[in-house]
Amino acid sequence: MISRLEGYVKSVSPGVVEMDLNGVVYQVNVSKNTEDIARKYFNAGNLFELMIYHYLSLDKSKGYSILIGFTEILQKEFFEKFISVSGIGPKAALKAFEQPVGKIADAIELGDEPFLKSLAGIGKLKARQIIAQLQGKVGRFALIKSGELTADNDVVRTHDEEFLDEAKKVLKRLQYGTKEAEDMIKKALKANADIKDLEELLNEIYRQKG
Repeated sequence: MISRLEGYVKSVSPGVVEMDLNGVVYQVNVSKNTEDIARKYFNAGNLFELMIYHYLSLDKSKGYSILIGFTEILQKEFFEKFISVSGIGPKAALKAFEQPVGKIADAIELGDEPFLKSLAGIGKLKARQIIAQLQGKVGRFALIKSGELTADNDVVRTHDEEFLDEAKKVLKRLQYGTKEAEDMIKKALKANADIKDLEELLNEIYRQKG
């Protein structure tokens, strides 16, 4: 099972990025946002990394290995949550991801059925199913700002709990400043002192922002 690819962008076409890893070229299906980011790496000579959702598509007697790529692990995790809803497969979910992940997650948390209905391949019934199954569970993904996500490994330890440091790293990758991230964490912990893990903390941060 392929979990991530790091190599050079060989080509970019609508919905598809070809990655060259030491002469082996992988075809990866991507959203419009990821496609736009990949174009910046095409012929730039810089390594490009994608987090991969890998599955097997069956067609009669044949099987096809399908790769779907994401620029950030939170995007992939949200994708996996999204396709857990009955009737939404990977292909349909990828079409819906033409909108930024943060906006989709925010719409779910707010119960915004009209927005979800506007997503490609998502009708009224599926929009209601998405809200019913995921509302209250995807707040941390709504923290993802629109636009390109960046890597930032500079973490200053200010607390013994390891997951608090991890929360800072996640928020900084999502383009929140160090002071802003620290303030958001403090506010969340003040509201709920019993938080024990990263997912719970990020969900509480989202609720406090609301």
